[in-house]
Amino acid sequence: MDNKRALIAMSGGVDSSVSAALMKQQGYECIGVNMKLYSGNIEDSAGGKTCCSLEDAEDARSVCHSLGMKFYVFNFTDDFSKEVIDRFVCAYEHGATPNPCIDCNKYMKFSKLYDRAKVLGCDTIVTGHYARITYDSEKNRWLLRKAKNIAKDQSYVLYFLSQEQLAHTQFPLGEFESKEQVRSFADQFDFINARKHDSQDICFVPDGKYAQFLTEYTGKDYPEGQFVDTQGNVLGQHKGMIRYTIGQRRGLGLALPESMYVKYKDMEKNQVVLSTNAELYSDHLIADNFVWSAIDAPTEPLPTKAKVRYQAKEADATATVLPDGRVHIHFAEPQRALTIGQAVVLYDDDIVVGGGVIREV
Repeated sequence: MDNKRALIAMSGGVDSSVSAALMKQQGYECIGVNMKLYSGNIEDSAGGKTCCSLEDAEDARSVCHSLGMKFYVFNFTDDFSKEVIDRFVCAYEHGATPNPCIDCNKYMKFSKLYDRAKVLGCDTIVTGHYARITYDSEKNRWLLRKAKNIAKDQSYVLYFLSQEQLAHTQFPLGEFESKEQVRSFADQFDFINARKHDSQDICFVPDGKYAQFLTEYTGKDYPEGQFVDTQGNVLGQHKGMIRYTIGQRRGLGLALPESMYVKYKDMEKNQVVLSTNAELYSDHLIADNFVWSAIDAPTEPLPTKAKVRYQAKEADATATVLPDGRVHIHFAEPQRALTIGQAVVLYDDDIVVGGGVIREV
């Protein structure tokens, strides 16, 4: 490689710090970048379980200094509000349950940061994600694969990466088999964040109170309405559609003779439809905005494994591309609480075949 310059996305955590050190060891000239994404008050929230705080930026700066790397902070707060928060709000207001971490990766780390890398003359972007990228010379195609540490694998939230992006991206942690190996490596460098906790929460909703965030961010009051069962019988009053997600049982505020769960939300009628657990299962969905990663869009039904949320297990399924480009996925066994707005990602063993956004269940 003629150009051995890498742009490292530095969150302030141990994963991105070790990624930077590994790239330095490979002889790359590394530039560390911390992305300022959210301007809200997150400093003291959730016991420090979120990312993007001032402390995180300073930790990233410290690591870059110890490695002799240039360090920049890029302010992307306006872009983040438009591409991530506004999409999050819109999804909830239309009855979907979004995954803002996927949008952040898609529209910020692998779009805005990718553009900045070109300006800085960097041939590759490096992040601390747990995933792998390999090249299939026979197919002349880059492949996104699961990390060796399956417990930490993040390929699900990276399914959208294009061939060009995969060709100019590296995930050094994909080869590590445990998180302790990563921390031990950081200890060797005396990184300030070697034993720092992992970020867990959405940066703009660090306490997990989505409804409170939505009302404060939009300034709107989301009206109360009816809880109904699948036959339309009224069961009680809900406190606003944004407060409920598919599969939810707790926090409904109802005294019912049996356990009931949120099956779907009828936005036109402002009704939350409840069902028994057995009624939560469905054997098919339709997804759009589909990205075929490992193959071209198949012309025949494709046997595959499908994952319908980050923590879900893969399930046997068949994917069929519809005439309009959307993808119909039929499961061999019914799946619980398929949720509009979440991603569905297809796998062939450890290879990401493709993925899209669930639109119909």
